[in-house]
Amino acid sequence: MIEEILTLIENKEFVKLRNTLSEMNAPDIALMYDELPEEHVLRLFRLLPKELAADTFVEMDPDTQEHLLKCFSDKELRDVLDEMYVDDTVDIIEEMPANVVKRILRQSDPQTRSEINKILNYPKDSAGSIMTIEYVNLKADMTVAEAFDRIRATGVDKETIYTCYVTDKNRHLLGFTTVKDLLLCNNCKEIGEMMETNVIFVDTFEDKENVANLFRKYDLLAMPVVDKETRLVGIITFDDVIDVIQEEHTEDIEKMAAILPSEKPYLKTSVWDTFKNRIPWLLLLMISSTFTGKIISSFESMLSVCVVLTAFIPMLMGTGGNSGGQASVTIIRSLSLNDISMKDIFKILRKEFFTALLCGTALAVVNFGKMMLIDYGTILSSGQDPVIISTIVSLTLLVTVICAKLVGGGLPILVKRLGFDPAVTASPFVTTIVDAISLLIYFEIAMSFLPI
Repeated sequence: MIEEILTLIENKEFVKLRNTLSEMNAPDIALMYDELPEEHVLRLFRLLPKELAADTFVEMDPDTQEHLLKCFSDKELRDVLDEMYVDDTVDIIEEMPANVVKRILRQSDPQTRSEINKILNYPKDSAGSIMTIEYVNLKADMTVAEAFDRIRATGVDKETIYTCYVTDKNRHLLGFTTVKDLLLCNNCKEIGEMMETNVIFVDTFEDKENVANLFRKYDLLAMPVVDKETRLVGIITFDDVIDVIQEEHTEDIEKMAAILPSEKPYLKTSVWDTFKNRIPWLLLLMISSTFTGKIISSFESMLSVCVVLTAFIPMLMGTGGNSGGQASVTIIRSLSLNDISMKDIFKILRKEFFTALLCGTALAVVNFGKMMLIDYGTILSSGQDPVIISTIVSLTLLVTVICAKLVGGGLPILVKRLGFDPAVTASPFVTTIVDAISLLIYFEIAMSFLPI
């Protein structure tokens, strides 16, 4: 498609180019614009119909948006802003440098500017920061016919008209109805008689991750946002929630990999920023690994007598880390979905213990057989009894897996209880703890079996 567009530009077939672009969807056009040379972006953008241009602009990469904003005339900027929803404008403003933000606000009408400032004043991770103030509100004493008149008069500028919210004269939320319900009712029936009063709503300061969980739980298309006096101030639509879910999942994955979350896509993040995101956890994990070295050093005399034990340390540490990582990732995911909570900790630990017992036993049996078949000669040549060494390693494997599963299953819940993000306790952090535990178990068992 890019080649076709570039060919049309070179041949100056702008009418055909406009028709081609008009038949495409906004996200597809935006993706194409992000790949075009900068000198063609503005020209192609001007070929788009107003509404499609605004929808495309919202979907564009922030760098492309910034380039266009700097190239727009004041009239072009006003035209784009007039076609955009306020929450989309806020999202763009949050990505732009200060000089561009000032120009956007200067070209916005006073009412829109006021609405933008209200949303920007809410905390970044709150429901208020992702809501839109463009919704349809009805009154309880309206008839269905009057409701349709209002929807026709005001709906063109609203982000969604399917769900309509019912408020009193002071904007207190009373209930909601849908266009489907209105269509199926008699035109003379009052909204107050047919509206649903059991409304799922959130406060403006509610964490947006909790909002996403409510959307998932109740299968919502939109959700009202109220202030402390239960006055309706905005709504959140499912497209904004999808963005929140994607952001939260990306953040959790980065934390689970011991990386500080980044707000930019990978290719847009500089080497320096990538370094800053990764080095803190690497330093912390490196320093914490010092304990592992200290443990090995403290048992140096035993290892010098039975050197063959050293060969199995990587396997024990790796298996323990993997076991703990499995448990922690499962628990962290369940916590994010609100499937479990602190009150379930004993059930979780019990389940992880029996799971670990089965996993550890299977691993220990297979490992014992492997050592007797493959490592028998190596152990024998070192002057040690292969049966004893195999028993030590296999028993350590069993106990290590049990401890690792309990640490991986319990630590994320305790961390969340303390008010921190449980994602930080994922594999790298759990692995570091389990490494130290597995070494202590290994050497203690070895000392009880060997005459050292």
